[in-house]
Amino acid sequence: MPRIVVKEDNLNELNENFVQNRLLEPIFLNSVPKCGTHLVRNVMRMFVPVDQQYHPAFIQHAVLRKHQLAFSQMMPHLSWGHLLFSDDASVLLRHAHHIVQVRDPYDWVLARARFFLSDTFQGSLEHLKGGNASIDEVINMMIFGIHGKAPSLNEIFTHNAVSWMCTKVKILRFEELLRNVRNLGTEEAETFFSQLLRDCGINELPDDWRERIRLGSDRDQSGTARENLVGGGKLDVPDELTDAQKDLVNYAAPGLRRILGYE
Repeated sequence: MPRIVVKEDNLNELNENFVQNRLLEPIFLNSVPKCGTHLVRNVMRMFVPVDQQYHPAFIQHAVLRKHQLAFSQMMPHLSWGHLLFSDDASVLLRHAHHIVQVRDPYDWVLARARFFLSDTFQGSLEHLKGGNASIDEVINMMIFGIHGKAPSLNEIFTHNAVSWMCTKVKILRFEELLRNVRNLGTEEAETFFSQLLRDCGINELPDDWRERIRLGSDRDQSGTARENLVGGGKLDVPDELTDAQKDLVNYAAPGLRRILGYE
């Protein structure tokens, strides 16, 4: 099984600096892998008592049944993970406030490549590191998948995001979250975070919301932020796909960017 090696944060300790109201209903922060999971998770952790944060597991389909407590109405928690659309997930999440975070597939391809080539990710792709495959070949693998080892962009977004759409879930775009995190002094940010909290069942934005978000969004607290990835081999991942590579994304997942709101 792949291993992800990340440094610990101290957000639980920082959480104690703020007055926290008890959750009345469960919240699940779902996301497509490599779509800024740690950012939304760490921001929301600053608005929920630590003892109501579900830390035993990063919830995914394989362990869903073992962690049903995370979605309990009697003992509500804030939990998080990468949970694909399924009958079991739909039933267990029926009473939870459910956020699904997505990212522009063009940028997602690069973030996934950067992560897989780092030493933070340890799994079946070690042979790609150290320059054994060109960066252009790795990017194509991120788009089309690797037979028997890694699913394609289309498969991941289909099962982790698109299949959840047109249900009660709230779609959160990583880029919008990031833009408002960077512009906390604006009215737009206040409106954005008020709505995000309401989508999570938290109806009041506390007076100190900016400080909470500033601490929660600190990139030093995210083990998977780009600058905190361990290693990275000999390949430099570009900041943007070429036009031809963008065409490959559109070929591999036609209509995906449009349905996610990126066109």
